[in-house]
Amino acid sequence: MSTIDNRTVPEHVAIIMDGNGRWANARGMPRVVGHRKGVDAVRKTVRAAGDAGVRFLTLFAFSSENWRRPQDEINDLFGLLKTFIRRDLAELHGENVRIRIIGDRANLDDDILVLLLEAEETTRANTALTLVIAFNYGSRDEIARVVRGLARDVEAGRLKADAIDAAMIDGRLDTAGIPDPDLIIRTSGEERLSNFLLWQAAYSELMFVPDLWPDFNRDVFFAALDRYAARERRFGGLSPKALAAGS
Repeated sequence: MSTIDNRTVPEHVAIIMDGNGRWANARGMPRVVGHRKGVDAVRKTVRAAGDAGVRFLTLFAFSSENWRRPQDEINDLFGLLKTFIRRDLAELHGENVRIRIIGDRANLDDDILVLLLEAEETTRANTALTLVIAFNYGSRDEIARVVRGLARDVEAGRLKADAIDAAMIDGRLDTAGIPDPDLIIRTSGEERLSNFLLWQAAYSELMFVPDLWPDFNRDVFFAALDRYAARERRFGGLSPKALAAGS
């Protein structure tokens, strides 16, 4: 049984949803079946996060590196995103969930872009869980876009180079206005960030779980929250226990 309470629930949980292809391959099925089952896991996780009291849930849906995959698989992933928004938007809106999209939108097809904008605009005033979908997102690309913008401002005389600090960079990231993730979970047993929220993850707790993403469910999510609650976050300082021991 979960032991979490309001004092230990992370405000922001981010998840690298990994293992759809391996889940399908292990069952002798096409990879797209794994992706479809992954969408079911998304629905379960959104509900679990809301029930737990998480305020922000970020899901790594499509990375800027995923364009290297076979075109058929890319088409399937895009089709699933369209289906998810068309099918689930009304329900999420009814549950007061706000949707926010992060990632580079510059070269997205109009039909995808229209759906993303619709999801954001429809739910903009909602005040419960904020569901952040990282789509066509790569952290190095995100940081490079910020640096280019700052360089243009310095070149145009709108900004002094010495005025650039961490807070200014933070305010220009795709995640501006969203608190840094307290907890980042990666499924499938892989233990790396894969170009996900590199700036924002500076003091995040990292958790790697063996479950493939299609098998991720409420029980796995709450078990991760229990493990998070047992950790002591230091943010570069000493823990209360260490301070007490040294006094």
